[in-house]
Amino acid sequence: MSIHHDSKQQLFQDGAAELAYSLPAPQIIDFTHTYVPEDRRGEGVGDALVATGLDYARRHQLRVRASCPFVAAFLQRHHEYADLLAG
Repeated sequence: MSIHHDSKQQLFQDGAAELAYSLPAPQIIDFTHTYVPEDRRGEGVGDALVATGLDYARRHQLRVRASCPFVAAFLQRHHEYADLLAG
């Protein structure tokens, strides 16, 4: 897996798989959409994209919103990222 961050497009990508985000307010990152092509589902690509995005948020001291249901479900399973959640 080779995840690339495209800050101009506000995406984390691995081929056609992507995690999109917006920056709606200072110090806030909102993960808005996750897409993984059908032929790559079940390989952990979505989880890897989300973990990369959350690690980016931590490194840049951003608070996280999860408008994307996939990201919200990931956060429910991975409590180690709970401290990043915006109030």
